[in-house]
Amino acid sequence: MDTGQIIQITSRLALGTLAAFFSIMLWAKTRDVAWMLMIIGVIAVYVQTVYEILGVFGISSAYIFAIDSVSLISIVLVNLPMVFFIAAFAVMVVRKSRSVS
Repeated sequence: MDTGQIIQITSRLALGTLAAFFSIMLWAKTRDVAWMLMIIGVIAVYVQTVYEILGVFGISSAYIFAIDSVSLISIVLVNLPMVFFIAAFAVMVVRKSRSVS
């Protein structure tokens, strides 16, 4: 592992940790569905980052459930944050369209 990879891993973990920490702090202060979905999306991004880093170190072996050469867990973790972000934006669009009428 070279210096560039170490810097990339460290920065992703540090920034992801800060984002997850502040999102959990916001979670305690809000009960809005759209914000809750955004917070869960941020936490899912952090989980994906940790899983990818474990894969770089060779610690995670989730190839029990695999589609060809890609593990099912990695497919879910890559797409899960976007699902929560889409749901949050859809809630906001519905909310705004109802208030305009």
